[in-house]
Amino acid sequence: MPAARKAAPRKIATKGAPVEPAARVLRRFRVVFNAVKNHFREVEKKAGVAGAQLWALSVVRDRPGIGVSDLARAMDVHQSTASNLVRTLLERNMVEVRKAATDRRTVQLHLLPAGSKVLRRAPGPFAGVLPEALAALDAQTLSRLDKDLGTLIDALGVDKHDAGTPLGQP
Repeated sequence: MPAARKAAPRKIATKGAPVEPAARVLRRFRVVFNAVKNHFREVEKKAGVAGAQLWALSVVRDRPGIGVSDLARAMDVHQSTASNLVRTLLERNMVEVRKAATDRRTVQLHLLPAGSKVLRRAPGPFAGVLPEALAALDAQTLSRLDKDLGTLIDALGVDKHDAGTPLGQP
């Protein structure tokens, strides 16, 4: 069986030239990335925290007593990422850690007044504009996007470990 040949990459259109499919898709990615970047810039400007920190604060507010593992699951990030977010929020006195009454090895996160103040100042959505937009799409569109983005990721040949790092992470 012959080896599969990769299609030759299409050139990106230059000014005045017709826009090829690869250039149209690239432009759409720019729109998406710029929307995400602008939202996080606005969050940082108004709330003084990074987007991922804001999201973590909102989860702690909505689920008082949540543990770090559950925070990681709620945000769909690696536990070490959630731990780093919590460390930063602790240092900024926005959350506190309490030992669970039933199991002293377990910690529970609680929002502090400084964290509440940040949430009141911050523009929504707290999880970011991309997760909100994706959640609004129908199952068929999400399935198609998942498959097509998987193909793109494979073509990039990148390590997929970044899937657990939120976009709003500094």
